[in-house]
Amino acid sequence: METLPISKFKATCLAVLEDVRKQKKRVLITKKREPIAEIAPVDYQKEEIALIDTVTFLGDIISPVAEDEWEIGR
Repeated sequence: METLPISKFKATCLAVLEDVRKQKKRVLITKKREPIAEIAPVDYQKEEIALIDTVTFLGDIISPVAEDEWEIGR
C-alpha cells in the first residue's frame, strides 16, 4: 500500500484519487508519520432491480374514497 504524507496528498489530491480509481489501489495518508486516513477504491456497481412483484395491489385506486376512510387509523 502506498503511503503519502498529508502535505503531499493535499498538493496532489485529485491525481491521487484518480490513481486510486483507475489502478484499484489503496493509499494511506499520514501526519507526522502516523496514519490518519486510508483511501480505497469503491466497488460500486449499479444494480438494476426488476419492479415486477414489488407492488402490492390493495384495491381500487380510481374510485373516490369513502368519507369514513379519510382519516388514518379508523
